Amino acid sequence: MTQYELVAFDLDDTLAPSKSPLPEEMAHALRSLLNISEVCVISGGNFTQFSTQLLDHLHATADQLNKLHLMPTCGTRYLRYSDGQWETIYARDLSTTERHRALESLEKRAKELGLWEAKTWGPILEDRGSQITFSALGQQAPVEAKQAWDPDRSKKEALRAAVAADLPDLEVRSGGSTSVDITRAGVDKAYGIAELSKQTGIAISDMLFIGDRLDEGGNDYPVLKLGIDAHAVTGWEDTAQYVHDYVKGVKD
Repeated sequence: MTQYELVAFDLDDTLAPSKSPLPEEMAHALRSLLNISEVCVISGGNFTQFSTQLLDHLHATADQLNKLHLMPTCGTRYLRYSDGQWETIYARDLSTTERHRALESLEKRAKELGLWEAKTWGPILEDRGSQITFSALGQQAPVEAKQAWDPDRSKKEALRAAVAADLPDLEVRSGGSTSVDITRAGVDKAYGIAELSKQTGIAISDMLFIGDRLDEGGNDYPVLKLGIDAHAVTGWEDTAQYVHDYVKGVKD
């Protein structure tokens, strides 16, 4: 079993069901991993989502949290645990003008394409500072509703392409099951992992990335261009089993 200095994870549908709490089995696996390795979680969600979905259910010790690297909004923000609190190491925020243009384009194109839903679970548009996110059904929509909304991803791709044409100077990409994310140009999960390597001094070759969307066009796919070792999973249960096996293999 190859031992890596750092293991990085996507969040939604990799560590937990979309926008749902971290299951206890997954929390246990992560705590075991944090005892032997640095761990990063990188996702399109904001820090509030990381807190309520991940940290509130991880039940990690201070020593374990000291090994945890959080990269909300696809690595446009980087936080570390220090003296009992989470400290922002950097934030690559969009300008006021960029955020306004992104919000305007998303609403306009979604309505033109018939994708501006009347029934939602929370706001459709969210300004996360370093990222603008369109969530077709709202951030708190049930997993079943999200899965049914765009099973072949054609709706998201149509919206992404239309908005990308409006915003050639920004990065417009498919996010989670019902979302489209906008950041500074060139910013995706590959950007985040590359920045993580710079910040920590850990080489990409000493990292492993685990995600559920490593297929071409998936929001985890960009990390592969870094040459990072990667492992594809089908859901949090798959991830938990893999992590348990990895920790056992390293210890043996």
